[in-house]
Amino acid sequence: MQLPSFLEVYRGLIATPSISSSDPSWDQGNREVIAKLADWFSALGFAVEVVEVEPGKFNMLAKKGQGEGGLLLAGHSDTVPFDQGRWSFDPHQLTEKDNKFYGLGTADMKGFFAFIYEAAKRMDWSGQSKPLYVLATCDEETTMLGARHFSANTPYKPDYCIIGEPTSLVPVRGHKGHVANVVRVTGKSGHSSDPSLGVNAIEIMHEVLFALMQLRDRLIKEYHNPGFAIPNPTLNLGHIHGGDSANRICGCCELHYDVRPLPGISLDGLNNLLRGALKEVEAKWPGRIDIVPLHDPIPGYECQHDHPFIHGVEKLCGSESQTVNYCTEAPFLQQLCPTLVLGPGSIDQAHQPDEFLSFDFIEPTTDILRKAMRQYCF
Repeated sequence: MQLPSFLEVYRGLIATPSISSSDPSWDQGNREVIAKLADWFSALGFAVEVVEVEPGKFNMLAKKGQGEGGLLLAGHSDTVPFDQGRWSFDPHQLTEKDNKFYGLGTADMKGFFAFIYEAAKRMDWSGQSKPLYVLATCDEETTMLGARHFSANTPYKPDYCIIGEPTSLVPVRGHKGHVANVVRVTGKSGHSSDPSLGVNAIEIMHEVLFALMQLRDRLIKEYHNPGFAIPNPTLNLGHIHGGDSANRICGCCELHYDVRPLPGISLDGLNNLLRGALKEVEAKWPGRIDIVPLHDPIPGYECQHDHPFIHGVEKLCGSESQTVNYCTEAPFLQQLCPTLVLGPGSIDQAHQPDEFLSFDFIEPTTDILRKAMRQYCF
């Protein structure tokens, strides 16, 4: 049987929609792209397991070789939605132009599986002593469902993991987490000519905002990690809406905010701080303040700074590791083994119209992956 080429695999990945979204009108599932990956890696001699994590949401684990430990190469099979009006190309067709691959998922990050496939196809596997695993997860762009499920349920314990998010082939050893909440204040509407008729939700929200800004200042003072360009946790008041008319007492006001905690800050501890910051306001206005998470929280992540795995991958790439402020599946896979984030393409392309990956990444990425397979599986 003739194996597909790198380009055929890349085209197949981009041509197979796998959008995940909290909006049901966009959410598609990833059954078809996982089926393609399973077929391709099976043809390469991998043992493949496909698990339905939730209806229409699948993880794939491909394994080559026997024994303990080994290397896990991981990535997510889903993409974000897109705005067709802002794209110059068909998002679901791989377009080659100006020495770039254009398409949804070229950089973030379905294309990474084509690189793994090509590297594995070029390997001489004689003498392999430890397994190579390839993990494709679901719903990274929404809930991290696939990575959460895999880390909680897999019986395998690889020695090391590389997640192929776009890092321009610079190893990433740590990133902040993400917690996002909604604060809903329910007042009592009435005509503005008589304030005693109602309870103004905007005025209560003013107290909420003040309390959260005080907490923001406290987080900056109490937590510091010099390994990050922005060395403190951040708290951002991102979206607010309340009321509908100048002559009506505002009956409802809603705030969306997020916090990006440093590695080492526990999610339970942070939640206690966030709840505690509003305790006095809630006591003053009983039953009028609700706090609801926008999504399941993501912890910060950091691979031990002096771990030999970091030095090994730095040597493979010829560049020093760094920390970043965006999130990946690393906090969950790090529960299994030391984990780094390393992949082709720029994070600047993630979630952007006309997403692309430069041809300049093709050979260096394939070469690094082959060297990683050789170093950690032989």
